Amino acid sequence: MGCLFTQTLLAQKTILHCGQLIDVKQLQVQKEMSVIIEGNKITDVVKGYAKPSEKDNVIDLSAKTVMPGLIDCHVHMEHETSSNRMKPFIQNEADVAFESLQYAKITLLSGFTTVRDVGGSGVNIALRNAINKKLVMGPRIYTSGRALSSTGGHGDATNGLRNDLMHNHELNADVVNGVEECRKAVRQRYKDGADVIKISATGGVLSLEKDGSGAQFTEEEIRAIVTTAKDYGMKVAAHAHGAEGIKRAVRAGVASIEHGTYLDEETIELMKKMGTYHVPTIIAGKSVADSAKKPGYFPDIIAKKATEVGSVIQGTFAKSYKAGVKIAFGTDAGVYAHGKNWLEFVYMTEAGMPVLECIKAATVNAADLLGNDQLGAIEKGKIADVIAVEGDPVKEVKAMGNVKFVMKNGEIFKNE
Repeated sequence: MGCLFTQTLLAQKTILHCGQLIDVKQLQVQKEMSVIIEGNKITDVVKGYAKPSEKDNVIDLSAKTVMPGLIDCHVHMEHETSSNRMKPFIQNEADVAFESLQYAKITLLSGFTTVRDVGGSGVNIALRNAINKKLVMGPRIYTSGRALSSTGGHGDATNGLRNDLMHNHELNADVVNGVEECRKAVRQRYKDGADVIKISATGGVLSLEKDGSGAQFTEEEIRAIVTTAKDYGMKVAAHAHGAEGIKRAVRAGVASIEHGTYLDEETIELMKKMGTYHVPTIIAGKSVADSAKKPGYFPDIIAKKATEVGSVIQGTFAKSYKAGVKIAFGTDAGVYAHGKNWLEFVYMTEAGMPVLECIKAATVNAADLLGNDQLGAIEKGKIADVIAVEGDPVKEVKAMGNVKFVMKNGEIFKNE
């Protein structure tokens, strides 16, 4: 039985007739190609419009630009930006779960067939499982479950609360200090069902801490997290804005630096040496800076940090990309409205990255960061994650926001 939300395909094969097909590895646009799919796998890619048999299902995308399903390596599927600071205190897990359903659906229909969720309450694990069981519609999710923070750090939910709440055990469930606590927390995340580990290596913007960039874990603590995660088959993503915290995380072996707002030359060279990915999230910086202009949207302490980060994050990405740091696409969806992930392509091109390289960052590179070589390209043997947009993104990058066709794992979720 097919998913309730998809078109059930009874044909022997599905053949996609593609007017333009983006080869994300060679950074080329191929004209008049056919993609042949059986089950959830791509079985062939051929020149011209392949002739179907009577049993085959043909999808006419001859007026579209076709590419692999997009991958966003930094999202938060449980929530969306709001000026209501009380939501964490009035919502139960069921409330969070029901809200997440619409965010998951919007994300998939926007062309993002895979995401890496890097922090929530644990509902993100249940959402991943429900999608995998085809109970609900959404992208393939790799999730960290709950992120890890040091006391007073970016992920410490008790910052700014009154004393009795500040020491509440449940609210401090994500806080770890010292090597042994770090190791234990990674093992617990594995037990909880996480796919990846997320840490707050430095301060952040949307938290009630005065310093948005200072280092918040020792290098020994991060190394303990990384080595333990490796034992359990997981990679580590490090939220990091300030240079010192980034350097500690990179030296300790994290797979990616999220945001990287204040990267300096020394840090860039270290990331190149270590092969660390930069996940830039430019749209997040710009979005929080815009929200900070609205009176009362953020507390003053957050508004100040948001304004500072928003003014530099795109320029830092430009410096990182031009220096040769590995780039994986990520947006921090949830910090802005879900479904607008594609705007990151606009901001990346504005910073000097050609659109085909941006798409590669959201396919080949992102799949590499996830550690899944079955995703990220349209070629024989790969999983059939395919999208199509109206127009030519090479000529007009905003075409990335006009998705007309979405196939995930061989099933069609959108076909306009």
